[in-house]
Amino acid sequence: MTPEHWDALVVGAGQAGPALAVRLAQAGHRTALIERDRLGGTCVNTGCTPTKTLVASARVAALARRAADFGVGIGGEVSIDFARVMERMRGVVGRSSNGLEEWLTQTKGLELVRGHARFSAPDTLVVGERVLKASKIFLNVGCRPVVPDWARDSGVAFLTSDTLLSLEVLPAHLAIVGGGAIGLEFAQIFRRLGSQVTLFEMGDRLLPREDMEAAVEVRAALEGDGVRFELGSSCFGLERGEKDEPVVVSFACGPLREHRAATHVLVAVGRQPNTEDLGLDLAGVATDKRGFIRVDGQLRTSVAGIWALGDVNGRGAFTHTSWNDHEVVAANLLDGEARSIDERVARYALYVDPPLARIGDSEHQARERGGRVLVGRMPMENVGRARERSETRGFMKVLVDADSMRLLGATFVCIEADEVIHSLIAIMNAGVDVRSIATSVPIHPTVSELIPTMLQRLQPL
Repeated sequence: MTPEHWDALVVGAGQAGPALAVRLAQAGHRTALIERDRLGGTCVNTGCTPTKTLVASARVAALARRAADFGVGIGGEVSIDFARVMERMRGVVGRSSNGLEEWLTQTKGLELVRGHARFSAPDTLVVGERVLKASKIFLNVGCRPVVPDWARDSGVAFLTSDTLLSLEVLPAHLAIVGGGAIGLEFAQIFRRLGSQVTLFEMGDRLLPREDMEAAVEVRAALEGDGVRFELGSSCFGLERGEKDEPVVVSFACGPLREHRAATHVLVAVGRQPNTEDLGLDLAGVATDKRGFIRVDGQLRTSVAGIWALGDVNGRGAFTHTSWNDHEVVAANLLDGEARSIDERVARYALYVDPPLARIGDSEHQARERGGRVLVGRMPMENVGRARERSETRGFMKVLVDADSMRLLGATFVCIEADEVIHSLIAIMNAGVDVRSIATSVPIHPTVSELIPTMLQRLQPL
């Protein structure tokens, strides 16, 4: 096979890959974007886009059941057309995927190559019958659900976060093993759509990275919807059940082994990088013990001329961090800047209802770091907008360095938390004194209007 010579090769069409490939092509680099599966990666196909579309349907169902609280009659019981719910979700996904493909195919200097890429040398990739060489190679190959041996070897049918999206019939009873973001979001979605839901989690509490009060609020919200929890579970197994509930989750909870039957089981115990079949050893690219590609602050791997972006580098498992990875690489290579992800502060949201949004330190982390810290807290019962909407669960909390008066972190569990927290993200990025917004004049009535009030009432932690 005669090698083809390119200026740049981008492997994987998730969030970082396509945008970087377009930037490279527009800058005059002859670029190939290689994708073995669906364009858009996890976010478009099995992550953000489909799941948040389902979150929207589930929220409408929950509000419809509360219609009488607002003086609205709906004339009977709320019913769920699950086929229509899934059809709507797939329509939203399709529009996103089709728009991405149109963008890529219309970019001059960029070729979309279909197939699985594998290194044969540090500057060479083999894709089917083609051999592609370039001095710059960018890996954006993402992650996939972990399938533990106890599930794989059980002989019992189970779902992952990928295959769950292909369901045609609403599960009567969905068992979920794993209490992380994926498990919690699906638990509330399917409970609100009408399934019985039981969630199993190894830890004695949910969300161990969050402050206890945030974890308590999230659990209370899901329990309020009717989700059942089995915390402190371990040593999981799957067994065949009876006709009506053909799947049994077995687990140890204390000294006794327990069994819970269900119609379906979702295994959501983590994600792993797609690195085992890339030929990284032939390129000399170093990985950690979990298979994530090691990178420095500029996303460079251990091999000159190879970068790793997105989930696969283990430096951020979110669409927004993946997108930022492409911005950092493009800025450094094409714009003459010197940007680094080492300066990036943690920020994310959990899309339960009400959502949890977080930036920077938790209260526990702030205490561990030491120093003088101020805290401001606003219960949602005190927020007029929340009372008007009869959604007063949760709180907003900020942490501020008492000496510099700069924001250290914030945790919101409340209506619109994922949107409201962006005002504080901007403040944190700018590195300015929080007093600059403590005296601002916000719009009433909003959730955000209480942020200045909260910052005016800071107390020592």
